[in-house]
Amino acid sequence: QVQLVESGGGLVQAGGSLRLSCVASGGILRFYTMGWYRQAPGKQRELVATLANGQRTNYGDSVKGRFTISRGSRGMSVNLQMNSLKPDDTGVYYCNFQTPSSNDWGLGTQVTVSS
Repeated sequence: QVQLVESGGGLVQAGGSLRLSCVASGGILRFYTMGWYRQAPGKQRELVATLANGQRTNYGDSVKGRFTISRGSRGMSVNLQMNSLKPDDTGVYYCNFQTPSSNDWGLGTQVTVSS
């Protein structure tokens, strides 16, 4: 089991930008998928973006063209650059780390976009 440390949430006005980071510790793996999901009040958790094996990206439809996921500079880590933020992007953003035999979640970081 890995431990996930998230950072970078906060309050921003609509049209602004935020950058989230997540670092995984507890081992070094070659094949894994790491990314972000979010949950707004009263809604189900949904995909934001994932990065598989440091190369293949997958984005939720609502963030395509605005968010970019990339490998971080520290071991097993990812960054999520969020641009052109909208009030609908408000929610708790959870870092996720998956292998064929595990599925771990971070505690979440709040992102609030004001109109």
